[in-house]
Amino acid sequence: MEKTSCNIPTPEELRNYIKESVISVTGTYEQSASVLMVDDSTIGTLGNFSASIGKAKSKKTFNVSAIAAAALKNGTVLHYRACFPEGKRKILYVDTEQGKNHCQIVLNRILKLAGLPKDSDADNLTMLALRKYSPEVRLAITEEAIGMIPDLGLVIIDGIRDFIHDINSPGESTDVISKFMQWTDDRQIHIHTVLHQNKNDEHARGHVGTELNNKAETVMQIEPDKDDKSISVVEVIHSRDREFEPFAFRVNDDSLPELVESYQPQKRQPGRPPKEPFDPYKEIPEDSHRSALNAAFEDGNISGYNGYLERLKEGYGRQGIKLGYNKAVELAKFLCNKRMVVKEGKEYKFNRDFHY
Repeated sequence: MEKTSCNIPTPEELRNYIKESVISVTGTYEQSASVLMVDDSTIGTLGNFSASIGKAKSKKTFNVSAIAAAALKNGTVLHYRACFPEGKRKILYVDTEQGKNHCQIVLNRILKLAGLPKDSDADNLTMLALRKYSPEVRLAITEEAIGMIPDLGLVIIDGIRDFIHDINSPGESTDVISKFMQWTDDRQIHIHTVLHQNKNDEHARGHVGTELNNKAETVMQIEPDKDDKSISVVEVIHSRDREFEPFAFRVNDDSLPELVESYQPQKRQPGRPPKEPFDPYKEIPEDSHRSALNAAFEDGNISGYNGYLERLKEGYGRQGIKLGYNKAVELAKFLCNKRMVVKEGKEYKFNRDFHY
């Protein structure tokens, strides 16, 4: 698979791209094959990508293990049903967060769920543990693996956040999502990726989360049941196909996810949920605070309270976080209490060595 270059294409190359991209009313175009379903709802097609989002400890990796196992057996696990065609049965599983020992545990789980022996590797499944590499190297390794594995149909990336340095960088986020779009189109594969949610809302983290929501064909949420934290609920947040009915699973004594057959989806109350008071600790991740404060204090210490508030609004605004006056005041109190910003006389100083 050819790697894209950062260089601007030549006029001749651009003309060829235009010729390839023209759509004709009389043309015949192959419809993307549905390869991943939840019951009768399509969540994944060849040439596209999907995502699972959830907060920490919501059992996202258990859920994605079930998706991988369904693809490995080309059958059903939990409510996931895989139907990959011949020549698209190979799976690449990329883990960017865990060490080799934990990745092996996930691999054993996938084999068990697929009904395969765990004392020998599956020919159709390749797992890579990329925790020790830099974001650029992780991305390059993944691109190389996608290009070299024959008959590839599914790529699972757990998680996309570790392909970029700054989760709130529009440039980095656009670049990695563009890679997903290129890989899926060039190889006619499906990619399923995993991303954390913000601590205090249901939004996928950072600018890369915004890009995922905009470009993915399906986004699913995994969250603990509100009444029984041992149960994880899977529901669709966004889908190009019809939405599936939420379902739930728990981890059994064999450390495998199993369906909760008696689970009844909770009806969402009409209207918006009651809004909680602004909490800078819960609503803004540490890396966003650090990036925003670097921007706010890029010209050095800040004199005067009103000027300080305005610089906070500007710095956090660059991270996509809009602050009115009241929120800026609450944020200023929080930063002072956490010793992230220190007042010295009439000046405010950014404590770059703060502990969150």
